Amino acid sequence: MFKKLPTIVVLFFYVLPGFAQNADSIGVVKTKWQKTRIAREVKLFRHHFNNNNLFAANENISFIEVKNSGRKAVFALGAEEKELLTTSDFGRRDTAIVALNGNFFDVKNGGSVDFVRVNGKIINTNQLGKNNDRAKHQKSAIVIEKGKIAIKTWDGTADWETKLTEGNVLLNGPLLIYNGQNEDLDTTSFTQLRHPRTCLGIKANGRVILLTVDGRNENSAGMSLPELTKLMKWLGCTSAINFDGGGSTTLWIDGMPDHGVINYPTDNKKWDHEGQRKIANVVLVKKK
Repeated sequence: MFKKLPTIVVLFFYVLPGFAQNADSIGVVKTKWQKTRIAREVKLFRHHFNNNNLFAANENISFIEVKNSGRKAVFALGAEEKELLTTSDFGRRDTAIVALNGNFFDVKNGGSVDFVRVNGKIINTNQLGKNNDRAKHQKSAIVIEKGKIAIKTWDGTADWETKLTEGNVLLNGPLLIYNGQNEDLDTTSFTQLRHPRTCLGIKANGRVILLTVDGRNENSAGMSLPELTKLMKWLGCTSAINFDGGGSTTLWIDGMPDHGVINYPTDNKKWDHEGQRKIANVVLVKKK
């Protein structure tokens, strides 16, 4: 009997991680999300996992789900070539009902470091690495045409983004899931450590999720990109793309309390709605 004990112990340790992951997925699927109707075809979902019961951590998650029909609610981009604005300022300026922070930007000089085209006009081009290498966030994009949004992946060519036919293009990433398949993620700290995250996902039924996960606080740990990938799959997404996160992570909705800021941006290092960071561009949802 005692000779068999090590085998039992080893089996226990192999089974336990799978059990924990299954519990996490069940927890997300069965969560009683706080739901708020924002407009026709637009709903807000919120939940605070506050008993270390998601990835063994506290997690505050907020997301918008939008019917991607291009009818009652339409997607758009808001961007500045050099100036930086808060997500809420972009939303109010462009008379949107929802605004979500966009891609990576030049903190010192303003503007995006990735290709951005709005209504047919190129706002920013890619800032490539020393060997003209693309960053992970330059190998995928969201595109918008006639108010409908889609995710696309780099085809390996140098001028890929300029050949995209849609009038609105925002490079971003890394890509997490594409057409039901998980993408390969690297082992950098950006990927593997927990940070506030912003993400866009498209579900099997075509509906679009615009999501924030708060972080850098005892109330919400943030997520690694592998954890974010799991979350988006559990929410039903067959494609998902990571946006700029960290202090940029902000979800704004017109007319909501706290000046419309739904999540808990971290730039002021407080657990409130006042810590927005100025950014270069946003994804918008507008009434048609």
